[in-house]
Amino acid sequence: MDIQKMLSLLRQAIDKYGMIGESDRIAVGVSGGKDSMALLYALKKLSTFYPKAFELCGICVDLGHPGADFSELQHFCEKIGVELSVVTTQIEQIVFEERKEKHPCSLCTKLRKGALVDEAQRLGCNKIAYAHHRDDFVETMLLSLLFQGRFYAFPPVTRFEDRNIEVIRPLMLAEESRIRGFVRRYEIPTMENPCSADGQTERAYVKKLLTEIEREHPGAKKRMFRAITEGRIEDWPQSPLYQP
Repeated sequence: MDIQKMLSLLRQAIDKYGMIGESDRIAVGVSGGKDSMALLYALKKLSTFYPKAFELCGICVDLGHPGADFSELQHFCEKIGVELSVVTTQIEQIVFEERKEKHPCSLCTKLRKGALVDEAQRLGCNKIAYAHHRDDFVETMLLSLLFQGRFYAFPPVTRFEDRNIEVIRPLMLAEESRIRGFVRRYEIPTMENPCSADGQTERAYVKKLLTEIEREHPGAKKRMFRAITEGRIEDWPQSPLYQP
């Protein structure tokens, strides 16, 4: 995928769901993975011509993995002109050593989100951009169906009323495979996921299951995404705004 197509997908999502307003200061949650790095790069490009002026910064929550090195990410951010703040935490120690969580993702996500919101507010941001892509939406929906018994996926925009901040998901129309190609094409640096639970979670199981479903029923994931956007899910806009 080239930059023009990426920016087109971003603008469709941003415009249709009202994700960005005039003078917004947006913090991109940067994990170092391909999705967040692609979003950071693309939003920086978009900021140069989008009709509503907005500022951008990056926030990376260091979970405390031994040997984690963020120097390449910092160098890349300097190169594209984006401030990157690295927040040091002991989340890994809390989750795996102190709490010894059998299912660590929930607590890790909660602690990481708290650290991200705290830093975003410290930096004067009113919005946080998450790098959830189209496949993430479908995986979340299937996770909710299988393990919670409800039809749900996170909405394009989430407002934390108690913190006076919004989360936006501008990558929601982009497929994961195309993001992977985008990162390779523009030589965007990434970091390997050092989490010891990587690949062993319920989400990893659902991702594998969806791969099998798509192989046997081509187009299934696209139809599932349409069901999400048109399904009148709680917290979503009441009328479908995106037609795939």
